[in-house]
Amino acid sequence: MKDNPHSIKRKRAQRWGYVSEWIAAASLIIKGYRIIKLRHKTKLGEVDIIARKGHLIVMVEVKARRTVEEAFDAVTTTSQRRIESAGDLWLATQKNAHLLSIRYDIIAVRPWKWPTHYENAF
Repeated sequence: MKDNPHSIKRKRAQRWGYVSEWIAAASLIIKGYRIIKLRHKTKLGEVDIIARKGHLIVMVEVKARRTVEEAFDAVTTTSQRRIESAGDLWLATQKNAHLLSIRYDIIAVRPWKWPTHYENAF
């Protein structure tokens, strides 16, 4: 039984999303961040990457799009709130939470380009 064209397209997009998260994580590692978790899911939302550099925790939303503008525009106010809620839940489970600072970033991944990292994006 063959998959329908919509199903194939959805699987391809999902695969590209996972690859994009790994590309974004690699770019953060090169910048000196330590990856804490990929695809952190909670009942309130999901964070694509949780990274750390010193006492800074970075919650990263990764968007794979053709242009940086499309990637940035894809992070809606609603998705920002979900990411912040998921980040707050994660931070609440950390025994040293009072020592940590938190920041919300976006990394735009485009075909055949180095990822663009927007620090403190929201």
